[in-house]
Amino acid sequence: MRASEKTRRLTGLALMTAIVIVLQLVASALVRVGVFAPTLTLAPILIGAAIYGPKAGAYLGGVFGVVVTITCIIGWDAGGNALWNANPFLTALLCILKGVAAGLAAGLVYWAIAGDGKSHRASLVGSIVAGIVSPVVNTGIFLLGLFFLFPTFLEAWATSAGQTVLTYMIFTMVSVNFALELAINLVLSTVIVRVVNARMH
Repeated sequence: MRASEKTRRLTGLALMTAIVIVLQLVASALVRVGVFAPTLTLAPILIGAAIYGPKAGAYLGGVFGVVVTITCIIGWDAGGNALWNANPFLTALLCILKGVAAGLAAGLVYWAIAGDGKSHRASLVGSIVAGIVSPVVNTGIFLLGLFFLFPTFLEAWATSAGQTVLTYMIFTMVSVNFALELAINLVLSTVIVRVVNARMH
């Protein structure tokens, strides 16, 4: 990699990192879905993964996970704060793991479909599919983590909502949080393609 390309890559990743941090802090401070803050950062993670590859996606997902962990510690994310007080290690592990996996999955899927991004149609399809896979992985790992690592909290939240654990996971956590993440990604798919194409050409 030439020095100029390396500099452009570092600059681009620094910009994506800043956007991920700001968006997730805003989401944690101002937006609430049940006891958790929704994820608003998957689009910049996807852009970074599409431009710079799966490793960059994993890195940006890791940044997102670290920010989520911090908001859990300071109490901006009420549900996450409860988990943190119960088990800090498992909470941090879950937050970072789901972020890294979502970013890595987005990058792998996009590059498998779009390759170098020179085909507009392949880029669009890659962005849409990656935009679907990313929130599936993010939400899926989170729900599995709650179910296996923090079952008493999940049961308590479901009971307080007047639901069973299964209906709470499906109709409260998945239907709202996942649907919001998916909608944001799909709406921004054409924007993502334009950004990637502008960067690649």
